[in-house]
Amino acid sequence: MSIKDAEIIKDRAYSFLRNAKRLFEEGEYDLAAFNVEQFSQLFLKYKLLVKTGTYPRTHSLIRLMRELDKATEKDLSSFIEDEIMFLTRLEDIYIAARYLPRRYERKEVEKLIAFADRFKEVLESV
Repeated sequence: MSIKDAEIIKDRAYSFLRNAKRLFEEGEYDLAAFNVEQFSQLFLKYKLLVKTGTYPRTHSLIRLMRELDKATEKDLSSFIEDEIMFLTRLEDIYIAARYLPRRYERKEVEKLIAFADRFKEVLESV
């Protein structure tokens, strides 16, 4: 993939985050949560693509984060450990959105969006 392709992935990731915030404001918490996961996954894949030229074909945010940690000079291990509950929650959201009849609460999604903003800030500096 080219840098141009990577930029498309980054733009799409940012669109998912904007969409998550819009859906949250509209009370569509389930879809907002899924959009936070999609933002996180695509933004990680974008960063890996820029750093390494490729990314693993996985939906696991933990695996993608660990791969990015290996590929960059910035130490992401403390962020991974500090935010492990949000990362695993988002992995679960990916599965639940597709296969389980799960509903998300306003407060829960509000915290996920706050995490997404922290996640974005950390990864933009990588």
